Amino acid sequence: MKNKINAHENILSLIGNTPLIKLNKVTKSFEGDYYAKYEAMNPGQSNKDRIALHIIDSAEKKGLIDKNTTIIETTSGNTGFSLSMVSMVKGYKCIVAVSSKSSPDKIDMLKAMGAKVYVCPANVPADDKRSYYQVAKRLNEEIKDSFYVNQYFNELNIDAHYKTTGPEIWEQTNGSITHLVASSGTGGTISGIGRFLKEKNPNIQIIGVDAYGSVLKKFHETGEFDSNEIYPYRIEGLGKNLIPTSTDFDVIDLYEKVNDEDSAHSSRNIAKKEGLFVGYTSGACLQAIKQLNKRKVFTKNSIVVTIFCDHGSRYMSKIFSDKWMNEQGFDQKSIEQESSIEHIR
Repeated sequence: MKNKINAHENILSLIGNTPLIKLNKVTKSFEGDYYAKYEAMNPGQSNKDRIALHIIDSAEKKGLIDKNTTIIETTSGNTGFSLSMVSMVKGYKCIVAVSSKSSPDKIDMLKAMGAKVYVCPANVPADDKRSYYQVAKRLNEEIKDSFYVNQYFNELNIDAHYKTTGPEIWEQTNGSITHLVASSGTGGTISGIGRFLKEKNPNIQIIGVDAYGSVLKKFHETGEFDSNEIYPYRIEGLGKNLIPTSTDFDVIDLYEKVNDEDSAHSSRNIAKKEGLFVGYTSGACLQAIKQLNKRKVFTKNSIVVTIFCDHGSRYMSKIFSDKWMNEQGFDQKSIEQESSIEHIR
């Protein structure tokens, strides 16, 4: 009789069911209890594993892709990595168009996973032929048997989180969650989780985190796209210079804007105080929580869940680099003394 081997068929079965972790030190002085959904525990180290698998699985079931298909996508880096991972396991070629704002770490990781990478200028309008949106569209038109994921305008982006992340958070909090604080870029994560939670309890507050330089907050409040809101900023995967249809603005109660510097320091603070090595948008979410706490949005009875979307290793050349922080003019004195490196000679 053969011994049963307790093993996963492949790495894709590890996607989802990420832990919920209590934040103890960074929120110590705040009203309420705070928990982070730690999406870096996905095999591709971000929440984008969920949409990559869901969208490709759905395309397979619908007969939209086959063994000759090339997967194409626009990405700040995380979706591209997740799609590269899923494509490699399933046997598809993968091409990604990324913004030049993406960290060199992310771009190198995409290349290492076998993707062909096009690096496009970050600070151009969405309809500029050089933007990563337009480059991906052009490649989709030019390459035979290609499949354009188009996460910004794909309802499956929302559906992936409605079916997985939302139910996980509801179960992990035993239905006691009162607030969700999540970064908003494509909007799929916050919209999918928000839809599910609102169906369970319409009183749960869904709070989106936006960047200064993005149009999302004003569009949510006024219904108008204001190009005057757009200017360059550094945070990757947060905010937008267009309005994605993968954002369900109706389930979002309010937006909170954060800046580059505070968010970078907050990411570092999470690592130093909680031992959680997280990316730029995680710091943005903590910064938003700080600002909301000052405005008395939370009470002692609040159960606040935030999404820590990805792993800090993707930002070693940016927010975790003292050199980069200094080059941006970020105040190094505003956080606790950094750990130092001493060379013994």
